[in-house]
This record gives sequence, structure tokens and C-alpha cells, in this order.
Amino acid sequence: MVQHPAPDELLLDYATGNLAEPVALLVASHLTLAPESRREVRDLEAIGGALLEEMEPASMSEDALDSVLARLGEHVPESFEAGEPGVPAGPPSGDAAKIPAPLRALVGSDLSSLPWRERGGSVAECDILRDAPGYRTRLLWIKAGAKVPTHTHGGREYTLVLQGSFSDESGRFGRGDVEVADAEVTHRPVAGSECDCICLAVTDAPLRMTGPIGRLLNYFIDM
Repeated sequence: MVQHPAPDELLLDYATGNLAEPVALLVASHLTLAPESRREVRDLEAIGGALLEEMEPASMSEDALDSVLARLGEHVPESFEAGEPGVPAGPPSGDAAKIPAPLRALVGSDLSSLPWRERGGSVAECDILRDAPGYRTRLLWIKAGAKVPTHTHGGREYTLVLQGSFSDESGRFGRGDVEVADAEVTHRPVAGSECDCICLAVTDAPLRMTGPIGRLLNYFIDM
């Protein structure tokens, strides 16, 4: 069971379509692993639909329907529930079982084939969604028991656990859990000892290493 669901305001922004693509990807992936969050999003969407029905109709141009249908054809949304169109039938296996369907549609089902880049021997990262302006989106692979350097944040950092767990000053985060950290948070995540920890992380500003050595490292590494 998910112990740290996505915050309510994040789910509301997702339900109303007000999230940038990288954060929406993280939330959609979280929903596949968190039934309670999924139900909350459905309730929010139902409330939004009821409110729309009560609004006064607005005048539309003659070609409005054709325009909407054309846009729908260009942007088919990814389903976040197994068994819906676009998701392979049957339970995934191997690496695919670790990767929620929305993320799997982007990176595939073989994690070992991704272009991982090592960070100090205990942490590896793989950048995705490189063309999303203002955001950095990446997968993190942290060896069991390894510590991520102590850091704070220039903006917000959204982290979804896909495998294993990590712990920091805010508690323990396992599969499906979401942590949202900002400039007021300084932490040092430590991967659980049960297995390697794999996370999806989205930041809207660079991380900043802390401590004398960390401040020096800021000149040489891009977190």
C-alpha cells in the first residue's frame, strides 16, 4: 500500500490538465500504483464534469467540432490502467513489471538497454523527455544501501519510487510513493537494503549540493 500519495493539489492539477508534461508523466505513473490516488482523480474529474454541465454554453465557430476532432487525433492520451486500449494484455514481467504503463510507453520495458550514466559508482541516471522546457526528467538507479549526496533545491523536485525504497528526513518511501521537495528541504536520501532503488525524478530547477565538499562539487557536476 502506498504510504506517501501524491499531494492533493498535484492530483487536482493533473485532473484539470494543468501540469507540464514531465510532472504529468510522474503523476500518471503514480496512479497506476496507487488505487486511492486514482479514485481521487476520478472524483475530481467527475466534479469538474458536473461543474461544466452547469455552465452557460458559449458560442462556437462552425468549424469548432472539426478542429477538436483533429486535435484528438494528434494527441491520443495514454491509459494508466492495464486492460484499457493501448496497454498489452496480461501482467508484464521482468523489467516491464517495474515500469508503469505511461512511463513504459516512453522508455520501453528493458531498463538495462537505456543509456545510463554513472554518478560516483553507487548512483546511475538516465535523462528522458529532454525536449521539455524548464524541466529535467530522469530515471535514477541507486544501489541498495547507497546514499545520495546531501542537497537542497533551487525549485521543486518530484520523486516517484518504482522499485525498492529510500529513506530521508521525511520518512521512508517505497514503490508508488511520491516525495515533493522544495528549497526549504535539505535531505540525504538513502536507498533501502532490500534491493536497488529505482526512481523517476522531475526537477524544475537544479539541485544544490550542501556542505563544504558539496559546494565544491557544484562546480563540476550537474544534478
